[in-house]
Amino acid sequence: MSEIKNYKEALTLPIFSIISKAAANLNVECYVIGGFVRDYLLQRGIVKDIDIVAVGSGIELAKEVSRLLPDKPKVQVFKTYGTAMLRTEAIEIEFVGARKESYQRHSRNPIVEDGTLEDDQNRRDFNINTLALNLSEKHFGNLLDPFGGLDDLTTKTIQTPLDPDITYSDDPLRMMRAIRFASQLNFNIEEKSLAAITKNKDRIKIITKERIVEELNKILHCNVPSYGFKLLEKTGLLEYILPEITALKGIDEVEGQRHKDNFYHSLEVVDNICQHTDDLWLRWAALLHDIGKAPTKKFHKKIGWTFHGHEFVGSKMVYKLFKRLKMPLNDKMKFVQKMVLMSSRPIVIASDVTDSAVRRLVFDAGDHIEQLMTLCEADITTKNPKRFKKYHNNFKIVRHKIEEVEERDRIRNFQPPVSGEEIMNTFDIKPSKEIGIIKEAIKEAILEGEIPNEHQAAFDLMLKKGEELGLVVAEGKRK
Repeated sequence: MSEIKNYKEALTLPIFSIISKAAANLNVECYVIGGFVRDYLLQRGIVKDIDIVAVGSGIELAKEVSRLLPDKPKVQVFKTYGTAMLRTEAIEIEFVGARKESYQRHSRNPIVEDGTLEDDQNRRDFNINTLALNLSEKHFGNLLDPFGGLDDLTTKTIQTPLDPDITYSDDPLRMMRAIRFASQLNFNIEEKSLAAITKNKDRIKIITKERIVEELNKILHCNVPSYGFKLLEKTGLLEYILPEITALKGIDEVEGQRHKDNFYHSLEVVDNICQHTDDLWLRWAALLHDIGKAPTKKFHKKIGWTFHGHEFVGSKMVYKLFKRLKMPLNDKMKFVQKMVLMSSRPIVIASDVTDSAVRRLVFDAGDHIEQLMTLCEADITTKNPKRFKKYHNNFKIVRHKIEEVEERDRIRNFQPPVSGEEIMNTFDIKPSKEIGIIKEAIKEAILEGEIPNEHQAAFDLMLKKGEELGLVVAEGKRK
């Protein structure tokens, strides 16, 4: 019989002693299980949530824990699932009664029955999430590891407690979770498990879009998201979830001319940008910045491969993709669209940095100019050291020029120095197309550097443009 390992040192938070006392009061066994134990053993840092399994009623245990806590936190009860939740000291604690599960093919929602701790560990997704620490007073801190989860942590392996084919077919979201954990922890998915994901990939169709996106977001939050996306592609899941991305895969060759593989390029851009920002939506923009290249790809004998207008086409595709996946269609989607639409603008002006081009870039990007520059710098994936250095130096020049122009011309979040109301008062006219013409002329003149971004210069141009349009200055309004 192998020696029982004890990890009392993992249970120093006061809440564990209180849970232990509550369990003793109710005469039930209970254990802390899953992510808390896994992350403690991996030394992954701050605890945000704790899962407690009781061999008995998880709801009653939660209520008893609340009664023993000084602040008597509210217990949220989910009767349908037999679970309860309470929050204390910024930690969310979920209580569940030990259970066994069975599944019907059309749904990932299990039929639940009361069970033993072994039943509960059997139903869990991966060996590394079956690890449990005993919270009883007598065996406090003892590790229960029936599936060798500790060994899997050592070998950095993701595998299922039971037959992976059944595990993934029963709850197809586990396929996404396997890839997400592999990406987060830099683990390998065991060979049979990986084959089972490929075999069951079409089962992902029964999973709600919201749950799929939740896992995609977690993969994008990883330090190296490409690891997860390559696994999604290898298993065939990505074709179901993001066909716009898999459409970029491959290199075509005509008359000896080839283009780069835009699938792997996009993943490299995501990895690059993750070194500089935690912004989830900027990471989405990096992933999607080239999706317009698949539908716009053409070969011309004289110039080779082109992707004309791929930024515009890609920005339109962003909306359809977000809508299909039931992602937010608010300012977050509009931000990703904007980044995709403008993704080539700084690159175009980098070789010839004029004040006018920079003013227009800042005007169009507004508050998002910094994110756009970060995206464009991440887009440099050339393996030629000279080109890499040259492109980055060009972007340094663009950044310097942005600061210089912005300080002088104040173009970001531009508001015309002359308002529509002032134009109406000056010429004593009502709302009309002439007002728009004059405002546009002033904006263009400022962006082109023909006049400074100042009221008097703009007012003088307004008078001139009004005269050209046949407008007459009202009495006493000429300055």
